[in-house]
Amino acid sequence: MRSAQETIDDYLNELAGRGYAAGTRRLRENYLTEYLHHALTTDGTPLDLTAEELTQPQRATAWYTAAEAGLTRQRNTLHGPQADAAQATQRSRAITYNLFAAWLDQPHRLELPPVTTAEHLDPEDARTLIHNLSVRRPNGANAATTIRTAALAALVATTGRTISDLHQLNTDDLQLNRPQPRLLLEDGPHPLDPQTVRIIRRWLRQRAGITNPLTGTDPGYLWIPTKEGRPRPGHPTPPPGARRAAIRTLHHAHRNLVYNHLGRPLRPGALRPT
Repeated sequence: MRSAQETIDDYLNELAGRGYAAGTRRLRENYLTEYLHHALTTDGTPLDLTAEELTQPQRATAWYTAAEAGLTRQRNTLHGPQADAAQATQRSRAITYNLFAAWLDQPHRLELPPVTTAEHLDPEDARTLIHNLSVRRPNGANAATTIRTAALAALVATTGRTISDLHQLNTDDLQLNRPQPRLLLEDGPHPLDPQTVRIIRRWLRQRAGITNPLTGTDPGYLWIPTKEGRPRPGHPTPPPGARRAAIRTLHHAHRNLVYNHLGRPLRPGALRPT
């Protein structure tokens, strides 16, 4: 019989094989390690605990309750070491447990707290939002703007960078045809998960349609306007693909489209892994 730790390692390896981002895997590992440590340091727990025993409802509830009260925290906070856990953090714990239990075909699930405004999303919630951005275009929304927003959100989530950090990217920074697709950043290449690659490819197809009139003079900016700007007297308006989209334009599109999906504001930084 494999130990709980060995089974957790198997689960994390499978997530890596399925292309989950490093930040997502790290978050799952942190919470599962915390969960296992809490169980093993509880009186009466056998040292050879199996994963099936670990996921029993009473152990899950005991860990979740202790974490909510701040009793599993390893670091101090602005509100003291015993401060209650943030609701978004508790949601991530519950999602981590539920996904692991489902992988083991165990029936018990922890109840999910609601998503709260302005906090970080769990990677699973972020993946769902990004998917919805990529496949559901609100009435009246520009198709190119919608998929550009989804592509940018996907890169924010998988790289942990801000919109300002990603604003200066060029198409040459994307290496999507490698066995492990990646994005070239200033501090080195960053692997891209399959969902992000699919959405980026869709944006590149939209982008190609916008830049086609440039006939060989495409400067290669990754994020470009999706429509012509307002003309100004005495200044000819350059075609959209000949200039970068402004940071405020990217933020504005994100704000409007995400609000349409969620019914509340959510800053781009909430997509970044904690």
